[in-house]
Amino acid sequence: QVQLVESGGGLVQPGGSLSLSCTASGSIFRIVAMGWYRQALGKQRELVATINAGGGIDYADSVKGRFTISRVNAENTVYLQMNNLKSEDTDVYYCNGKIYHSMTAWDDFWGRGTQVTVSS
Repeated sequence: QVQLVESGGGLVQPGGSLSLSCTASGSIFRIVAMGWYRQALGKQRELVATINAGGGIDYADSVKGRFTISRVNAENTVYLQMNNLKSEDTDVYYCNGKIYHSMTAWDDFWGRGTQVTVSS
């Protein structure tokens, strides 16, 4: 099948920066889009940013101007650069991939999540 492995995250002070990365591997025929979601305990998972194969990008309003998503197609890797972090950015961040794992079938795949904590 398909696996998504995240790296990055950690503890940072307000106003600081962190970078996340996620690499997809396994039975990949084509990646439609990759992105990042976040979820706080007891809350629904919400979109942070996505980038599709054509380079189209969407951001949550709350992160526009502070976060930047990018992708290296040849490496099946997506990055999230987070600047000017705020306490409300504290969450578990999950990598998502909309990936064809055969010529005709695609699914949503998820990483295990990485904790981002913004605190002084």
